[in-house]
Amino acid sequence: MSVGDIFQVILYQPFLNALMVLYRFLGQDMGIAIIVLTLIIKTLLFYPSLSQLKAQRSLQETQPKLKELKEKYKNDQAAYSKAVLAFYKEHKVNPLASCLPLLIQLPILIALYQVFIAGIVPDPTTGFLATKQLDGLYAPFRDFFTSAPLHTMSLGLFDVSHRKNILLALFAAAATFWQSRMLLAKRPPKEAGAGGKDEDQAAAMNRNMAYIMPVATFFFSYTFPAGLALYWLVSTLFQILQQWIFLRRHPILPLPQKTGL
Repeated sequence: MSVGDIFQVILYQPFLNALMVLYRFLGQDMGIAIIVLTLIIKTLLFYPSLSQLKAQRSLQETQPKLKELKEKYKNDQAAYSKAVLAFYKEHKVNPLASCLPLLIQLPILIALYQVFIAGIVPDPTTGFLATKQLDGLYAPFRDFFTSAPLHTMSLGLFDVSHRKNILLALFAAAATFWQSRMLLAKRPPKEAGAGGKDEDQAAAMNRNMAYIMPVATFFFSYTFPAGLALYWLVSTLFQILQQWIFLRRHPILPLPQKTGL
């Protein structure tokens, strides 16, 4: 069995069948089925996402001390690197910790994308799923969808299988922007000198990403079927709620303008 076959059996097929079961028993509305499946998945991934938030917050809290070390060892890169590693070890900070939960979720995201992009797009002439799509369904569900057309309209408002849904793309992009802005730390006024310049550059990079990600989200949400945009919108709103709860308990404080060594 190839890696692709394992991926299909472990991830793609379970997600496709779960979506089809929800569709069948939730009034045969694919949009509602996508929303419910998204909420189920985000609930299952709640703790990996929470650990990612904690890791990001931890890294944010270390920035003042790292700036002090950078200023202290600005003429000795080797000593600076050694001091940073010692600091991470002393405070049990893993700079890669925020990436690990994302890597765990990445295969799940890829499988969901395949489901929304190819798994729920019926033949436009017949309204039925193609043979290749039916092959991904478990036998009890395959019989139903062999004899029943797949309705891809959601609440009579939009077709989840159609592309270029500008409203959903705009909503998804706006939600992504909102989520990005929530995690930006408040910065002190611009300081003179090299340290202040470095801080300005880092802040500018963070602000740029807060705009780049929504633009990329809009592009992909507009290019791919609306079901994918709907998934991204609901997923991002769930993350916004999770971040809001987390940040209320761990508020992002303004970074100090200057600290002594």
